[in-house]
Amino acid sequence: MTITNDIRYIGVNDHVTDLFESQYIIPDGMAYNSYVIFDEKIAVMDSVEAKFGDEWLANLKNALDGKTPDYLIVQHMEPDHSANILSFVKAYPSAKIVGNIQTFNMMGQFFDTLPEFEKVTVKDGDTLSLGKHELKFIFAPMVHWPEVMLTYDSTDKVLFSADAFGKFGALDAEDNEWDCEARRYYFGIVGKYGMQVQKLLKAAATLDIQIICPLHGPVLTENIAYYINKYDTWSSYKPEDKGVFIAYASIHGNTRKAAELLAEKLKGKGCEKVAISDLSREDWAECVEDAFRYDRLVLAAASYNGDVFPCMRAFITHLTERGYQNRTVAFMENGSWAPTAKRTMAALLEKSKDITYCENSVTIKSSLNADSKVALEALADELCK
Repeated sequence: MTITNDIRYIGVNDHVTDLFESQYIIPDGMAYNSYVIFDEKIAVMDSVEAKFGDEWLANLKNALDGKTPDYLIVQHMEPDHSANILSFVKAYPSAKIVGNIQTFNMMGQFFDTLPEFEKVTVKDGDTLSLGKHELKFIFAPMVHWPEVMLTYDSTDKVLFSADAFGKFGALDAEDNEWDCEARRYYFGIVGKYGMQVQKLLKAAATLDIQIICPLHGPVLTENIAYYINKYDTWSSYKPEDKGVFIAYASIHGNTRKAAELLAEKLKGKGCEKVAISDLSREDWAECVEDAFRYDRLVLAAASYNGDVFPCMRAFITHLTERGYQNRTVAFMENGSWAPTAKRTMAALLEKSKDITYCENSVTIKSSLNADSKVALEALADELCK
């Protein structure tokens, strides 16, 4: 794939891995992106996941067409991008490795031994000239590892963005909307580090960016402001859309029926958007994505062992670990003899900032009855104000 006259894509598609980072389902696979910049000096941007090393080296060799790279720039040491550094050094022993102090510290941790190679240690704001291409390094610590840095090519106005602006899905998969899988990727992997992403966006605002080359997902070549605005919304923890997301954890189906009835009532009352998910069965990362997407959240759960049903506890933990805030939250609980779900869910959310709690809540004793249906109606009215 040609990115510009001087930049080639040499990444790989992964349709083998079932769980990315051993936790995120990837039904459409995953892309591990790598690039080559051709100039008087040739720079390779990152490597790929370990099992695709041979394919990556073959892509690189084909792109080089007999030339020899001068640099391997390591923007991120996570193994899905750094695993083939050793293979690269063996194949191209004269090439220099470009990174920062933390890059090389981590490199020593991931590789017991590496052949001798020349290091180029850069600091934030440093530049590297390849000839006509001037590369500027922009440090982005904790987006989402401490050693992460981005690279801006001022000649072609390309931002090599490391894990920022990435998404789930292989590049040879059927076309799907960027937003959904990019949102799930962002809140699953980067979501905790909103403050750091905001700092990066301020640095990016000083650059003329025409193309974004992430380490996962498609190269972004049009409407760059759209993607940057999405990242600004996500990283500032603002709701993206008006709507209600109902997340339920039901044991025998009665809490599910109550959640479904609430969804019907919200739709009937003209709520902008209503989404509902079964936390026991649906992808937890997609549920996290929806919780961050909408401005209102209903947590509906059965009591369990004097606590709350485990998948709800795990879900709320996923939210608080990622900085969940600036939302309206309502509770529905079920308990046949001593309901404990509401107070447990409320306690778990104490870590979250700027949460507005609905005045109305619903307590179900085993199954919906006349009283709990009245409470459910009142909650629907409040959520639709």
